[in-house]
Amino acid sequence: MRKKDDKLRETLLDMAHNIAETEGIDKINIRTIAKKTGIASGTVYNYFSNKDDILLALTEEYWKQTLSEMKEIIKSNSFCDQIQEVFIFLKQKIDCSGGKLMNSLNNVEIAGQKRMASVQLELKTFLIQLIEKDPNIDKEIWNKNFIKERFIEFIMLNMMALLKTKEPDIDFLIIVINRMIY
Repeated sequence: MRKKDDKLRETLLDMAHNIAETEGIDKINIRTIAKKTGIASGTVYNYFSNKDDILLALTEEYWKQTLSEMKEIIKSNSFCDQIQEVFIFLKQKIDCSGGKLMNSLNNVEIAGQKRMASVQLELKTFLIQLIEKDPNIDKEIWNKNFIKERFIEFIMLNMMALLKTKEPDIDFLIIVINRMIY
């Protein structure tokens, strides 16, 4: 079997992204991507088995890029302020392309959740780094029952629920976090 070309895969995903942005996600298909990149449809099938596979890859790449961008813009010193910034940033991304991509994954929701596990782990690691940098959090609050990693999982679970239900803010969650760690 011939080795796959990572640059061609990236070109195909770039074209799919371009189609999604200019024509809409529903216009993405193997034939259109092949035609617009000037290659045979069979070549595209070497990289993606179907439209859902392309949408999964696009969504995964989108969120990896989003996390990378987010890490650059979170500037507050307070963990609560940082969580607020993370929420606002993710909400903006979901309101733009992110939400459309995620909603297009109805046929492959379980596969999408599995593919996004690495992105969620990266977010969790980032939030742990943020909480560890806040000098105002008493390091003695952590113990065998109140574990930093589980606390971050609690925050992520609640933040994702608020994002999913399109809540305008996370003020109540911030109050809860503030009372627990300061």
